[in-house]
Amino acid sequence: MEPKYKRVLLKLSGEALAQGAAPGAIYNFDLLSTICSKVRDCVELGVEVAIVVGAGNIWRGKQGTDFQRVRADHMGMLATTINALAIQDSLEHLGIDARVLSAIEMETFTETYIREKAVSHLQKGKVVIFACGIGSPYFSTDTAAVLRAREIDAEVVLLAKNIDAVYTADPKLDPNAKRLEYIRYMDVLAQNLKVMDTTATSFAMENKLPVLVFGLNDPQNIIRAVMGEKLGTIVEA
Repeated sequence: MEPKYKRVLLKLSGEALAQGAAPGAIYNFDLLSTICSKVRDCVELGVEVAIVVGAGNIWRGKQGTDFQRVRADHMGMLATTINALAIQDSLEHLGIDARVLSAIEMETFTETYIREKAVSHLQKGKVVIFACGIGSPYFSTDTAAVLRAREIDAEVVLLAKNIDAVYTADPKLDPNAKRLEYIRYMDVLAQNLKVMDTTATSFAMENKLPVLVFGLNDPQNIIRAVMGEKLGTIVEA
């Protein structure tokens, strides 16, 4: 069976990398290795994989309530780079060539993002990990994910979350919340569903970029997603 997608962008939250970690730790290293092993399996299936990772396991700009907002967001960008390097190292331990491309110049330990360079790496079978969001404050890594996906012509954004799908309400708070297999971007915005932030959702809608929301509770779902199995919620225009 052939994969449904040839080129994908996988969005990982920082919190996902810390699920089940020891108290005070920023990574669950066994989980990180498992996630990366599934990325390796995707590459071996012939899928080109790019990754955007958040930084919630280390730092969120809104944590710095006493910090100037732009500086707090810059700190978050640096935290995404730490996570990107951790993913790169884990992939390399599994024998997969990976490159970290940063929106901010840090040439000592990352490459600077250039769209053509990213596409060239992907075509050579390397995993590309985007760091520092879009390089500007006030924009989330959700926005970075949909922007980079469109720039590299990814067919879909795989939005791996701590919940298995999009619901009509928070299922932890509302027992009547309904699980959705499909939803339009306009409805996500109108109903204020917390799939992605509104900037990312609007951009994806305007650029007709599908987003598949699924749970990372089972990392095998990454494989199921690229194979086109019925999984999670698809968000489309």
